[in-house]
Amino acid sequence: MIRALWRIVRLLMWLLRTAFQFKNGANRLPEHQQQHLRDIAAQGLAILNVKVDIAATSPPQQGVLMVANHVSWLDILAIMAHFPASFIAAKELKNWLIVGKIIASADTVFIDRSNRKDIEPINAAIAQALQQGKNVCFFPEARTSLGNGVLPLKAALFQAAINANAPVQVLALRYYDEQNQRTSQVTFSDTPFFVSLWRIARLPEIHLKINEITLPPPQTLPECDRFVLKDKAQDYLREVVCADSPNPDLLIKEKP
Repeated sequence: MIRALWRIVRLLMWLLRTAFQFKNGANRLPEHQQQHLRDIAAQGLAILNVKVDIAATSPPQQGVLMVANHVSWLDILAIMAHFPASFIAAKELKNWLIVGKIIASADTVFIDRSNRKDIEPINAAIAQALQQGKNVCFFPEARTSLGNGVLPLKAALFQAAINANAPVQVLALRYYDEQNQRTSQVTFSDTPFFVSLWRIARLPEIHLKINEITLPPPQTLPECDRFVLKDKAQDYLREVVCADSPNPDLLIKEKP
């Protein structure tokens, strides 16, 4: 109890300090901004004792479309700390107390997932960013799961990789407790933010394992379209995420 409360106090102090830095225009230069955001995200993870273990097989690249399974708001901090990228995110995230301001500062584009008219201009903007050598990340499940498995991916935003002929880097995220057992306590699925924060703050430590693979540029793949890319990403995510899952078929909370 005391540990959880102290972590939340430290997290609020971190938030206020971060807000002050942004208000005063700290590190406005583009070459400084990414490192500044990485440092901020790493500090937030450290406060909550989240230890990130990355099994990377691909050399760092620029102009990559990154996709990941989505379990928790911690996903955003972890990716921001270790895989510099702009984000495509649901508009609701902009109002999150802890990370809303931070992800907005990472050139995040907020979209209304219920409005299909958003898709074409967003894909055009993503493709342009990729062609300029920028990395862009989104969560194709379009919602958070319990982390036991992977929800069906949405194919729409994979079109940007086709348009830009950009490689797709797939990030598979799995959370473990202090005993190295898979845990769903970090999930944000159908959970109020402060309930999620309290559960996370109470855990002695959290281990996040990230595996990744980079798919080749679409033009090098036969008959490649956004659905092919989506299927390849989904196959990899399911292979990794479900490998040691205690209940891979339980994806979201069961309704009472």
